[in-house]
Amino acid sequence: MNTKYQASKLRIGRHSEYGRVYLVTICCFQRRRILKTISTGRLVVSVMQAMQTEVSTLSFVVMPDHVHWLIQLEQRSDLSSIVQKLKSLTSRRIHEETSYKKQVWGRNFHDRALRSRDGLKQVARYIILNPIRAGLVQRVGDYPLWDCVWL
Repeated sequence: MNTKYQASKLRIGRHSEYGRVYLVTICCFQRRRILKTISTGRLVVSVMQAMQTEVSTLSFVVMPDHVHWLIQLEQRSDLSSIVQKLKSLTSRRIHEETSYKKQVWGRNFHDRALRSRDGLKQVARYIILNPIRAGLVQRVGDYPLWDCVWL
C-alpha cells in the first residue's frame, strides 16, 4: 500500500479537543532502535516534561523503537502540533547530544481519543507493561523510562 495513502488514512477524523485524553504512539524511523539507551530515552522524557504547559502527561513509556504517550490536551493545543513539536525537539536534542545523525522519527503517528469510560487507568497500565511484553525486563520497576500519574 502507498505510504502517502496510509498517512492520509491516519489523519481521517483526527480532531483536537481541549480536555480530551489521547493515546499517542510515535515510532522511530523504520522502527530502528534509536532510543535503546537510557540517556537517549531520557532526552525524550525531558522534552515531554518541558511540554507540560501544552499537555498533561498521564502516562508514558519510551521503548527502544517507539513511544507511547497518554496525554490530555490543554487549552489551545493541537494534537498534530504537539506531536510535531515533540518529534522536532527530540530529534534536535538527539542529534546534538549523541552520535546519531539520521532521521529519528517516522513520518506519522497513531492516536486514539479516549473517553473516561475507556478505563484510563487500564490504558496506562497497558502502556507501562510494554517493556515486560517486549521481554526487556521482568518487572516494571526495572525499566527506567516510564511514568504514570496513578502509580
